[in-house]
Amino acid sequence: MSNLGAPGGAAGPPCEPTPQLRPVLGADNAAELAVMFKALADPVRLRVLSAIAARAGQEACVCEVSDGLDVTQPTISHHLKVLREAGLVTSERRGSWVYYRIVPDTLTHLSQVLGDHAGTEKPA
Repeated sequence: MSNLGAPGGAAGPPCEPTPQLRPVLGADNAAELAVMFKALADPVRLRVLSAIAARAGQEACVCEVSDGLDVTQPTISHHLKVLREAGLVTSERRGSWVYYRIVPDTLTHLSQVLGDHAGTEKPA
């Protein structure tokens, strides 16, 4: 069904369609991106991600991530799990500590998607 007629289905001249400059997100791609954006939509998770990104090599021990955050360690662990499952960070156990690292390609991809849909990138 087309929305090219007058508003509310009233008779009248059709609207002028604007040219499509880039493909619309597919359902699978949109679902994948939504998981990542949902993970970033929490202020604590943004701060956790920032705490990791601020460290040398964009890597931090779990004990360093909680510095300055007024939440419990189990809460930090939950947020790290969400970030990991969204593909925004990876984790590696070293002895009794777990180290988290930013996944730069994922953040670059999210930036490109936003840039493309904001019209800041030229279409291919």
